[in-house]
Amino acid sequence: MFRAPDLEMLGGRGDVAILWDIRVAPEARGQGVGRSLLAAAEACATAQGARWMEVETQDINAPACRFYQCSGFEVRASDPAAYPGLPNETQLIWYKQLEK
Repeated sequence: MFRAPDLEMLGGRGDVAILWDIRVAPEARGQGVGRSLLAAAEACATAQGARWMEVETQDINAPACRFYQCSGFEVRASDPAAYPGLPNETQLIWYKQLEK
C-alpha cells in the first residue's frame, strides 16, 4: 500500500519520495533482490509523480553505501550529530533523480 508522505517531512517538496527502509535477508544477498526492490520503489515513486528519491544510511553501513552509490544515488547531506546516542555514526542523505 502506498501512502503519500507528509510534505513537512520532505521539506515541503512534493516531488521527492523517501525510501524509508530496504532490507534483504543475509541468505538472499547478492542475488539481485535489493536491486529488484529498489527498481519497484523507483517505479512506484515515479508513477506517483516523484522526480527524486531520498534515502538515509549511516556511514558505518558500508554495504548500504556501496549499494546506493552503485544504484546512482549521490550523498547530498551528512550530519555527524544526527544520532546523539551513537556518537561514532554519521547520517548520510542520498538522492537520486528518477527517470520519467
